Amino acid sequence: MAKMKTQYTHTLLAVMLSMLVTACGQQKQEGAAGAAMPALPVSVVEMKPTSVPIRAEAVAQTEGAKEVEVRPRVGGILLKKLFQEGEPIKTGQVMFQIDPVPFQIAVQQAEAQLAQQKARIIQTQREADRLKGLLDTQSISQREYDNAVSDNAVATASLLQYEALLREAKLNLSYTSVTAPTSGIAGRFQFSEGALVSANTSLLTTIVQLSPIWVRFSLSDSELANLGGKLTSQSVKNVQLVLSDGTEFPESGKLNFSASEIDPALGTQQLRAVFDNANRSLLPGQFVRARVTTGTRDGVFIVPQTAVLTGDQGKFVYVAEKDASGKEVANIRPIQEGNWEGENWVILGGLKEGDKVVVDNLIKIRPGAPVASHPFGAQPAANAPKTSAKAPAKTSA
Repeated sequence: MAKMKTQYTHTLLAVMLSMLVTACGQQKQEGAAGAAMPALPVSVVEMKPTSVPIRAEAVAQTEGAKEVEVRPRVGGILLKKLFQEGEPIKTGQVMFQIDPVPFQIAVQQAEAQLAQQKARIIQTQREADRLKGLLDTQSISQREYDNAVSDNAVATASLLQYEALLREAKLNLSYTSVTAPTSGIAGRFQFSEGALVSANTSLLTTIVQLSPIWVRFSLSDSELANLGGKLTSQSVKNVQLVLSDGTEFPESGKLNFSASEIDPALGTQQLRAVFDNANRSLLPGQFVRARVTTGTRDGVFIVPQTAVLTGDQGKFVYVAEKDASGKEVANIRPIQEGNWEGENWVILGGLKEGDKVVVDNLIKIRPGAPVASHPFGAQPAANAPKTSAKAPAKTSA
């Protein structure tokens, strides 16, 4: 019985010793694996101070520099339309023909009245001359002669009135040919041939001047502050248009209007720029983006958009730098961001020249984690081959 107890005790000790040896081997394997784990390869961009334009963008809408409504100056039957809708029109080009016959008759009547008045003047002048001879022989009274002279003076004054009536009649006749008051693109014809139109009220069509073309937009208080304050034609260096497809309009514009006050309802300053549009690629009513530049900002840094992260304390980036032991690790660096410059962020503060900002593998990085940096766009250095840990030797019981 004592012998059996002794064998049982020896067996139990052997099992416990075997378990202890196995556990120590597992700990050595885990330690070796942890020591062999390589640093996370990351791409970095080395910070170099640069200059960027001070600018802001706003939604804008185009409008014709001149938008003229074409209305007849005389009423009548509209006989002909003499232009093509949507086509270019030149100043003075005849666009419509109103029935001229009633106005031709009015001219003839005015001419007849003028001729009558001229004959009246000749008659009164002849009468005054005849009475003057009789007055010299005292055959008539002074009053009769004075009346004749007055009749001639009244007839001469009336001549001016009839001449004015004739000019008015001829002017109205000329208005029967409705001409373009400005050059531009003709709009849609609002009537049809044969319609009766009224003087100064019937809208026949519109003409829009496309070159130059205006662009209206507005900027908020904060945007104005970033640009340096209230904008004027002197403070704005350049205005560019970004079209709906993302391309830039080839011509640069100039600010030709800036409101003298901030709109209290919207908190914005109303602005307008003028652009040369010789090829008529811009049309009134288009929505575009106006990019206003007021100068340049020096000593800032450019960081790819993907490198900038947002935390509880604001925006930050990861910077690859050496720790106390000389190992390269990733640390958080809070930043003061500016505007976008293309696909990059403009960094106004928080970085210094030579900093290596991490731009990829950001999901895997943790503060203080070891990293192996390489320039952005280059291939990372090849990792050293891993050495596999030897399995512990088995012991026989």
